[in-house]
Amino acid sequence: MASNTMAGLVAGSHIRNELHVLQSVDEHQPPTHPSASKVCRVCGDEIGLKENGELFVACHECGFPVCKPCYEYERSEGNQCCPQCNTRYKRHKGCPRVAGDNDDNLDIDDFDEEFQIKSPPDAREERNIFANSENGDYNQQHRHPNGPAFSSMAGSITGKDFEGEKDIYNNAEWKERVEKWKTRQEKRGFVSKDDRGNDNVEEDDFLMAEARQPLWRKIPISSSKINPYRIVIVLRLIILCFFLRFRILTPAYDAFPLWLISVICEIWFALSWILDQFPKWFPIERETYLDRLSMRFEREGEPNRLSPVDVFVSTVDPLKEPPIITANTVLSILSVDYPVEKVSCYVSDDGASMLLFDTLSETAEFARRWVPFCKKYNVEPRAPEFYFSQKIDYLKDKVQPTFVKDRRAMKREYEEFKVRINALVAKAQKKPEEGWVMQDGTPWPGNNTRDHPGMIQVYLGSAGALDVEGKELPRLVYVSREKRPGHQHHKKAGAMNAMVRVSAVLTNAPFMLNLDCDHYLNNSKAIREAMCFLMDPQLGKKLCYVQFPQRFDGIDRHDRYANRNVVFFDINMKGLDGIQGPVYVGTGCVFNRQALYGYDPPVSEKRPKMTCDCWPSWCCCCCGGSRKSKSKKKAEAGLFGGPYTKKKKMMGKSYMRKGSTGSMFDLEEIEEGLEGYAELEKSSLMSQKNFEKRFGQSPVFITSTLMEDGGLPEGTNPTSLIKEAIHVISCGYEEKTEWGKEIGWIYGSVTEDILTGFKMHCRGWKSVYCTPKRAAFKGSAPINLSDRLHQVLRWALGSVEIFLSRHCPLWYGYGGKLKWLERLAYTNTIVYPFTSIPLLAYCILPAVCLLTGKFIIPTLTNLASVWFLALFLSIIVTGVLELRWSKVSIQDWWRNEQFWVIGGVSAHLFAVFQGLLKVLAGVDTNFTVTSKAAEDAEFGELYLFKWTTLLIPPTTLIILNMVGVVAGVSDAINNGYGSWGPLFGKLFFAFWVILHLYPFLKGLMGRQNRTPTIVVLWSILLASIFSLLWVRIDPFLPKQRGPVLKQCGVEC
Repeated sequence: MASNTMAGLVAGSHIRNELHVLQSVDEHQPPTHPSASKVCRVCGDEIGLKENGELFVACHECGFPVCKPCYEYERSEGNQCCPQCNTRYKRHKGCPRVAGDNDDNLDIDDFDEEFQIKSPPDAREERNIFANSENGDYNQQHRHPNGPAFSSMAGSITGKDFEGEKDIYNNAEWKERVEKWKTRQEKRGFVSKDDRGNDNVEEDDFLMAEARQPLWRKIPISSSKINPYRIVIVLRLIILCFFLRFRILTPAYDAFPLWLISVICEIWFALSWILDQFPKWFPIERETYLDRLSMRFEREGEPNRLSPVDVFVSTVDPLKEPPIITANTVLSILSVDYPVEKVSCYVSDDGASMLLFDTLSETAEFARRWVPFCKKYNVEPRAPEFYFSQKIDYLKDKVQPTFVKDRRAMKREYEEFKVRINALVAKAQKKPEEGWVMQDGTPWPGNNTRDHPGMIQVYLGSAGALDVEGKELPRLVYVSREKRPGHQHHKKAGAMNAMVRVSAVLTNAPFMLNLDCDHYLNNSKAIREAMCFLMDPQLGKKLCYVQFPQRFDGIDRHDRYANRNVVFFDINMKGLDGIQGPVYVGTGCVFNRQALYGYDPPVSEKRPKMTCDCWPSWCCCCCGGSRKSKSKKKAEAGLFGGPYTKKKKMMGKSYMRKGSTGSMFDLEEIEEGLEGYAELEKSSLMSQKNFEKRFGQSPVFITSTLMEDGGLPEGTNPTSLIKEAIHVISCGYEEKTEWGKEIGWIYGSVTEDILTGFKMHCRGWKSVYCTPKRAAFKGSAPINLSDRLHQVLRWALGSVEIFLSRHCPLWYGYGGKLKWLERLAYTNTIVYPFTSIPLLAYCILPAVCLLTGKFIIPTLTNLASVWFLALFLSIIVTGVLELRWSKVSIQDWWRNEQFWVIGGVSAHLFAVFQGLLKVLAGVDTNFTVTSKAAEDAEFGELYLFKWTTLLIPPTTLIILNMVGVVAGVSDAINNGYGSWGPLFGKLFFAFWVILHLYPFLKGLMGRQNRTPTIVVLWSILLASIFSLLWVRIDPFLPKQRGPVLKQCGVEC
């Protein structure tokens, strides 16, 4: 393990009443608090002593080391503030006065400086700890680096020893902004030209006015782009109705079965198009203002008021999910541009792997050097693997002379870090017979991955190792929930719920960011982007989550298998953002903790209707008679409500809640009631039993759910928090509770993300789609054909499971607040796999028509030709206008269309049958994948072939249609000129199928254009059987009974 592991791993089981602190031996553990520096952090010179022999301290707020010359220069020529905490410097005795010093307190300042109470450094540190304690309790173990691993969980966060680097404008830009603001104020009559003398006051007024501006704004699509799009959609719907009417009323009697199948397929395609198209009726975009967020919540000389955030990273098997990728994700989180004391990173290890545990130890040690490097030079992205692999000019916009030297040193340290991780991976390939043993000789508690206690380890944080510059780092927590045989663990959804509970006990941030282990922060300001919405005073209380689009690295330029999924993220999601919000896609999402607890959003008060006095009070048409009743209701509310008017609903019951600033409910008070409360207030409190049935039997966790603004409950201590943290991740904690049913991530589907977001939208919550200019998160996507199909199979299987469950959008949540267009969108997300059945039939029809000489459409009339032409034109125009407003390239749109067919006839088809077998018959069918070695070249994985049964249906379709094309052309050549006309329609549909399956065919051939023999054999076998059966039973030939009588040609 690395040197910065605090005291040891804490493992335990609530069921077995066990709690163990496994000490780890570490001789090279870095000191928790380095010795006080006597070097100026501005010029590098030594800090001198004052006349009385004590060390000169420029800023008494944070103690940032600055020498006296730099202090005097900053006061006379600079901004007169401390570089670290931005507090205005006070004048020291004997220093020259400058403009802005308080003249009334000159003598007092001198008196305070001369007779200042002296206190030793330890006392000052102790006083700072008390002042910054989150719960009012001082923990003596906080100052001992060799204390228990969780000595800091309940309490003190030490003084904010970090430099908050803010984005500031240069002088010219700032003056230009201030002048524009002054001009606007003059036009509005707020300021006259004569009043523009005091620039400092006006600049402060400008900052205040700027801070009061909205943190975001909605950018609707231009009417010149969206209105033609809507008109074409309506026209296409009308044309589609007339086309289907024509198809139904003109059957092809010579090929009636083919005609019937084709009409059924076309009706299904029309319904599927409606479900997909109309939720895109109100697309919007949003823009955030990060500078206003800083002005409002990060004011100079005041405590930082940005909300804390808990970040969740989930992983299962480090051998399949490379530890170096998880380490990069964690490093990008630890170096995020956000106050360090307000960020906590939780890593869930659902495989109880010692490899991941050791990887996090090494990562925490490397973070002590990586985080200050990122913040000093403001590098992007802050995942070292992807930062050092960028093929760009990394010197652009860099002006510090030391950057090149520091970057080379950091790259070398990262390469050494990778070698250490590779050594851990190599060691983990073969498990010892006696099991894994930790560095201190203690057996690893997770040797049996299916039967092990819960484990928690805290790295870094307020009581952990500081970085190389002596500054605090965000808290990093390793979590592995308890697993025992006979208990249902619910895979990823269960792991996410365990992290929700353990984070509520240890930090209880009001907002949570959910990331997959391969999705790193590409934009260090991503959390600030989300806070522009979640901390908005009007919209924030109604938001359940802020969803970011998924962007990917390592995809080939042509994106052969539509891995980027651009159409969904840049068209569908923007459309949903204009209704009730985007769907939750499983990663890159910042949640409101209260929404995950199953609470309803706050109900906004409706504005009172306008009334007039033109009619008598008994006349109801002008609402004259209702004014008195309204005023009476307000009086009653004021009489009985008082300070307890803030209510939330949960499962149809109202109960009282208070923020973290007020006193919290004790569980005994919840159960027995307080004598001082009125009967009306007692009735609104849920009983303790109801809380336990809903949230589980953890008093600390239940109390944390009532704290709307986050924070830890008062009166907690480190020992109780450790015990509760182990308790809430025990395997039996969720039994007989509503976890997974109404609270947290919802169980019952492989795609728990769709189900979780759907439940929150049904309660009336809204969500927001945030698309910053620089992608917030980036991840890795499977770029070879087999892995991509299996990924789509898993998504489609989850949709089928939801369709067959009680949470199906077709019949669930009609009593809630889900908007109709949002319901259409959710219906489309669970119905689309069933489109595979008509799609497969429709792709077979061209080959059948070419082989039999029949066609699904009878001879076309002029009117029928018009409807066909109008339908194809409307499809093309709709696509063009959609690309126009969404700014999606035509290549991305075409790749999406192609893979819709490829996935529809393979993965979606298998998902339908697998889902039916799983839900109805209880049979869980798995498709195995066997891989060959990939090449080491760039995009080598693109040509990696993995055999899977999903490849058989598309290959069979390609062979059938190619055989049909050859047979149809041969027949036309033999029969002469007259047979070419009817052939063109059949060839058009056959080439439509082949063109959509072309990327599949190209992937099947591989780099050497060689198709695996087993695929060829299976496909030829199926195609031959189908063709022979068709020839044998040809249903379109007239059946004759008895002998065939013909003239023999001989005159008898």
